[in-house]
Amino acid sequence: MQPHSVDDFELAGVPDAFQRLWSPHRAAYHSRGQNQVTGEGDCPFCLAPQRSDEESLIVHRGRSCFVLLNLYPYNPGHLLVCPYRHVPDLTDLSDQESAEFMRLSQQAMGVLREVAKPSGINLGINQGKVGGAGIAAHLHQHLVPRWAGDTNFMPIIAQTKNLSATLGETQQLLAEAWARASKTETHA
Repeated sequence: MQPHSVDDFELAGVPDAFQRLWSPHRAAYHSRGQNQVTGEGDCPFCLAPQRSDEESLIVHRGRSCFVLLNLYPYNPGHLLVCPYRHVPDLTDLSDQESAEFMRLSQQAMGVLREVAKPSGINLGINQGKVGGAGIAAHLHQHLVPRWAGDTNFMPIIAQTKNLSATLGETQQLLAEAWARASKTETHA
């Protein structure tokens, strides 16, 4: 059998060895690219707090920061901690915002551990476009729950992730757990 050239696979209808799993919902994000946010008026992190928690997938609202589910999660329960203020860089936060940003990240870890029982959690901030930020104009920290064996060929080869619950169901579970945790802290 002759090896295929790249040109062979560019022809419509030419079969190859891959089965494809499509996730067209991500096209809305990818098609707009890294320049999708031009200011506060079209920033999803500025617009989210203006809507209901359920509509925006907000899990908790603090004084200067809030926590919401990632609309395009790497894993079930993938959370984002965002300041309300439209700032691009961690160094732009005030002392009060910095303290709440970290405190909410810590609380989010506790809530994720209660609800999802992950084996570990990745925390990360991608600063700037070159640093990998999908929305570089508004600072946000990722909290991605991880389980042993959760990495497989699906995201790498098929660019598809299996999620076992809807984002709405996950938002409700995490918001309820956050409310329980907040009551416990208040009474302690």
